[in-house]
Order: sequence, then C-alpha cells, then structure tokens
Amino acid sequence: MKRRVLVEVLGPVLGMACAATAGAQSPAERASLPVPEGVRKTYTEIDARDAKMPPRTAVKAPKGAPNVVIVLIDDLGFGATSTFGGPIKTEALDRLAQQGLRYNNFHTTALSSPTRAALKSGRNHHTVNMAFITEMATGFPGATGQVPDAAAPLAETLRLNGYSTGAFGKWHETAAWETSVAGPYDRWPTRQGFDKFYGFLGGETNQWAPYLYDGVAQVELPADPNYHFMTDMTEKARAWIKHTKALAPDKPTFVYFSPGATHAPHHVPKSWIERWKGKFDQGWDRIREETLARQVAAGVVPAGTKLPPKPPAIKDWDKLSPDEKRLFARQAEVFAAFVEYTDYETGRMLKAFDEVGQGDNTLVVYVIGDNGTSGEGGQNGMFNEYTYFNGVPEKVEDMLKLVDKWGGPETYPHMAAGWAVALNSPFGWMKQVPSDFGGTRNGLVVSWPKGIKAKNEIRTQFGHVIDVAPTVLQAIGLPEPKSVNGVKQIPMEGTSLAYTFEDAKAKERHTTQYFEVAGNRAIYHEGWYARTIHRAPWEAKPRRPLKDNTAWELYDVRSDFSLANDLAAKNPKKLAQLQKVFLKEAGKYHVLPMDDRVFERLDGAAVGRPDLMAGRTSITLAEGMTGMMEGVFPNVKNRSKVITAEIEVPASGGNGTVIAQGGRFGGWSLYVKDGVPAYDYNFLGLQRFSVASAKKLPPGKHTLVFDFAYDGGGPSKGGKGTLTVDGEKVGEGRIGVTQAGLFSADETADVGIDLGTPVVEAIGAEAKSRFTGRIPKLTLEVR
Repeated sequence: MKRRVLVEVLGPVLGMACAATAGAQSPAERASLPVPEGVRKTYTEIDARDAKMPPRTAVKAPKGAPNVVIVLIDDLGFGATSTFGGPIKTEALDRLAQQGLRYNNFHTTALSSPTRAALKSGRNHHTVNMAFITEMATGFPGATGQVPDAAAPLAETLRLNGYSTGAFGKWHETAAWETSVAGPYDRWPTRQGFDKFYGFLGGETNQWAPYLYDGVAQVELPADPNYHFMTDMTEKARAWIKHTKALAPDKPTFVYFSPGATHAPHHVPKSWIERWKGKFDQGWDRIREETLARQVAAGVVPAGTKLPPKPPAIKDWDKLSPDEKRLFARQAEVFAAFVEYTDYETGRMLKAFDEVGQGDNTLVVYVIGDNGTSGEGGQNGMFNEYTYFNGVPEKVEDMLKLVDKWGGPETYPHMAAGWAVALNSPFGWMKQVPSDFGGTRNGLVVSWPKGIKAKNEIRTQFGHVIDVAPTVLQAIGLPEPKSVNGVKQIPMEGTSLAYTFEDAKAKERHTTQYFEVAGNRAIYHEGWYARTIHRAPWEAKPRRPLKDNTAWELYDVRSDFSLANDLAAKNPKKLAQLQKVFLKEAGKYHVLPMDDRVFERLDGAAVGRPDLMAGRTSITLAEGMTGMMEGVFPNVKNRSKVITAEIEVPASGGNGTVIAQGGRFGGWSLYVKDGVPAYDYNFLGLQRFSVASAKKLPPGKHTLVFDFAYDGGGPSKGGKGTLTVDGEKVGEGRIGVTQAGLFSADETADVGIDLGTPVVEAIGAEAKSRFTGRIPKLTLEVR
C-alpha cells in the first residue's frame, strides 16, 4: 500500500497556503507532541522589579489554520442521498457539495468500529486492533478492540497543536470491558484527544431515550415527551462551538460530529415521517433503476454503468404480497425521514460556524456513512432489532399490526434488506460486506470555501477512510507526529487527498487497499479489484472455509464502476496476482489470522476477550450503582441466578425499581409496585412473565430473594422463578423463554432506578422509577 507521511509543513497547496506558517513552533518541534516547553530560566535577582520577564510561550495552531469538522453519518450508503443521485432529499448536504467537492470513489471498512478507528487514526483498522466491533473483540493482535497508544488519534494531534476539540454523538471505539466507572478511561473520548464529549459509547442508541455521557458523567434525560437525541446533540454541539468562539475566537476548533443516525433503531419524529408517505410504493427494484439514471445524469456514476444482480435471498418487489409491500414501503418511509431529519440537524450544526463569522475558513469533511446501508434487518425488517441478536424471526403479519407506530418510542425498528441494496445503488451488497462497494463505497463531500477554489466538482481518485487524517494535517500545515505523549508512533498508512483539491485529473496516489471483516475480503490494486463473498449479513454461518479460495471474483473497476462484470474466468493470472497482493497486505497489517465467527464472539471467554466478571459468580451492589452495560455486568443469560436484596421500606410505602437490566425491548426487573414486590421478565417486548407477592411490604428492613432456576438444555430456555421475603416464599411461577444473546446495546443494569426505557411499564423509567426507600446491599449470583 502506498502512503505519504507528512514530516514537514507543506507550503502553498493548490493555489493557496495550507493555513500559512506554523507560528512560534517549528515543524521539528511539532513532530514530537506535546511540544517541549523549553528550558526554564533561572534568576539571581532578589526583586522581581529588577528582573526581565521572559516572553510567554504557548502552543498555537498555525496562523490562519481552519476550523475542522468531520461529519460521519451511520449506516448510510452511496445511493441514498440526493447529493449522490439517491431518492432521499438532503438539502444541507447538497448545499455543501455545491460549494465544494464530491468524491465518488471513496471507501470505508464496511463496519462501524473499524471505520471509526481508521478514520481518526489514519491507519488501517487491523493496525489499530479493530477487526470487528468492540463488543466482539478477540485476543488476537489486530482484533483486540483496544486502540494502541502508538496510533494517536487526529484529535489528540490537533489538541496538542492548539485546537479546541469536541466530539458529539456515537463513539463505539472503547473496549467493551472498559466502559464502566472502574475504567480505565484511556480509550474514552476525553482521553482520545477531545476536550468535550457529549454522546453514547456503544454502537447504537434509542434516540428517544439514549444512555448518554457528558465527558465521563452520566446524563440525566429531561422529562420532555418530544425529546430526540439528534436534536439534542445538535444543540449541544452548536452551544459548544459558539461558547468556545466567544471566549477564544482566534483558536481553531475541531468538531467530530457523528450521529447515531441512520443506524437502527430508525427513530424519527412523526412530522418528518409523514412527508414521505407513498414515496417508496414503487419498490426497491424500481428505486435502484431510478437512482442509477439520476446518478448517471449527475455525473457521479459513469455512463454505461450496469446494476449488478441483487443477492438471491432478496425477492423481486413484484413478487411480494400486498401486505409485504405495505410493510416494507412504510419501513423505507421512516428510514428516508430519518435521513432527511439527520441532514437538517447536521446543517444546523454547521451553521454555527457561519453565525460566528468563520464558515469560510472551516474545512468540512463529510463522510456519508461509516459503511453501506444496513441489511441486518433481514428479509422482512424488524419491529424490535434485538430479535436479530437473539435469533428470533419476526413475521410480516405481526409487524403489520404495528405499522402505524413504526419509528416511534414504542418501536426499535429496522428495515428489510431489499432497501439496503436499493439505497446502495448502483452496487449489489451492503454493510458488513467489505468485498463489495455496497459495503465500502460511501459518498464524501469536502468543503473549505477559503482553501479550495474548485466548486461543485466531482473527484474520481481512489480514496479510503485512512486518508482523512493525513488530508486534514496537510490542509492545516501540520506534520504527522513521530511521537505522542512519549510513545513512538506507527506511521499513518493513509494518503492525503489534498492533491485532488484543485486537480480533477491528478494521478491517483492511493493505489492499493485491502478490505476484510469476518472473512468477507477483497483487494484493490492499480485499478483492479478481487473479492470473495464469504457470508451475507443475514446468514448464520459462512459459505465455505476461510482457506477455500474457489469463489473469488475479479473486476476491472476502471471500466466497471458497479462490479457487474466478473472477469475471473477470463483472466485467472490477474486474479492469482491480486490474491497474492491481498495476502501480503493482510500479513503486513495484522489481518491474519482471519476470524469468521460472528455471534460466537458475544461470549468473551470463548474468544479471549477480557471480562471484568471473568472467574466471578457474584457481584455485590448498592443503590446508586447504575449505568452498567452488558460488557461489564455478570452474564445472566442461559443460566440460573439468585438476587438477594436488602431493602428499607419507608413509612410512606415502597415503590420503584430495586434492580433492572435492559428495557422496553428486552430485560428483567426486581421491583416494588405500591408496596408489593415482584419480578418481571420481558422477552424482547413480545412476551412478559411476572412472579409477584400477594401482599404488601410493611415499613422497615426486608430481604428480598428472587431465585431463577434455569431449565438448561441449550440457550433461550425458560425456568422456574421463586420470590421470597424475609425467608418466606411469597410467589412462584414459570418464565417460559429467555433471551440468549443480548438485552441491549445501550440499556444498562441499574440499582434503585431503571434508566433509559422501562422493563416494567407500570414502574416507568428514569426518575419515575427511582426506589422510594433504601437499598444498602444487593447481591447477584449466577450458577
């Protein structure tokens, strides 16, 4: 892989100085961060009035350095936005493209955590140990989920060069076992270069009831029925931008703006959804055709581009039943509304720079998706996405009953995979498939009115997400640091795209790039592309062993934009050559050994992932201990458990959550309702089981014990629940079925309150669910 590492401040770039000279600090000084303070002077004078004060030195950004904004949308493919010929109106992005550049040959890794870590570090995702999402890390180098200190993020480089730095939205780069109050906090945003963080740590969130951090402090959600995280994070970003500029207008700002949108759950205010009614009734096949025609007309796709076939598992729209068409069209309407709403809010964030008079000197790098549109909704979509993670299929007839609620707080929805292919047009696959451009080719818009003369133009050179950090450094006029915080750095592996800013025909510089996630793999090399589809997102198992190379395909992407013409049979020598290139790159960048396990990785012990609970069968907690995500809490799934809670009921009576894990879309809770103790198990919001006492607790101290005896015989079985109060059995009942894989990506385990959405609707969530008494001790044991 060819790369250009910046080791000195570059002069004029493309007709304009890239942020001019570096002020008081030389390039050599900035190559080792933090910049050394210099020798501290000593004095012999007794009286300060007799001594000469030394000049004050401070690290400042290069004179004229631009503000930098990196926008990273979630799960949105090449053919979705109007900016790239798609059916969904994105007016803010359109305006940005008209004053900047559109890149139609830019790529991601096809998956969330890998793309994010590569984007912020300028290194390949395996180099920074992010082979898969953080929750499914393993013990192998390249896959540990721990970004190494030797790959300092762009934010840290900018912060140490005089920038204010803020991150808003989704993170998904902290190792799963490091997301608790026990730390370490090294890989939390505020230790990864950001002065300010407001958002969520995991891979997705309930937009109506997110679990958020401001820095490292939990955020209490407002009691606002109209609350939505997309608007909330926008307001927080705008306020922070304006505040920093009010206090230090000459200090440049770096903003990483990464909405949880448009990842599932597709949560959107109803007023936005209604705008799209009937707009997708023609179906995904027609949408693909219409999109390709617009793309060709706009010049973002070459004339003559053909649509490759859909994956065989995705039905033709014309063969669907009327009920399927009605349900699937509604899913697309909600998703389109989510995209438009996200675009609107992103535009409002960017306007903050205009409002402080610095819009022209703001470099915006807008990556339209961390991967292609997601097909994880399977063939029919889902009313509750966690059915996917627990292997529970949802039926069209059941979902259709809920179609009018789709996108609202009572849903956690995803859409049918046919829409993923349509919105990734003109490609054939989707997220999780790095061996197809439908998974990796994402639209990129770059705008910098003061720094780029070219306007409303298209760039066709190959680019990759690892190119963003080198591009930003070159635009500012900063060297790539060789050492950061005392740690020698792995050289950046990306290539700056600044050479394309003013030259549409510049010779391509990033000429080799591997792609790999969970065995799906490909190699781009000098205009050729070889790949193998190892597993579709909805397939439980790989199609063949990793050592089987019989299903590779070959494409000449110089003349085949959409990968429609497989040349493997005609040119086996070229295919063999590229397979060797892939193995060379895979060895160099820690891709080997490849690992095609997916859901098996949820069991950390089986794949060598650290676990705070490793070797432990119990945990002792107390009131106020909240916000424990699944990666830092005992695994109660597919086994027996005993909860022993010492509580104190006030004279006014007991009410509220004793302990809960999960929420509305799956979880369990031990609670007291109007003085009566009970335990509820909520199976994916589909079935609810309750074991309750028949009498109230009198005021005073009590010991509640809930004993769940798992049936055994495999995952997702049921069991018998027994509730006792002060040693006396007060309730008993069957829990018919349990969740085998996951309760939630962002709902937590909480003592004395149920944060997020409620496991038990009658108890509620957040402040409403707070226990009215005391819980000095609570023990959870698993067996």
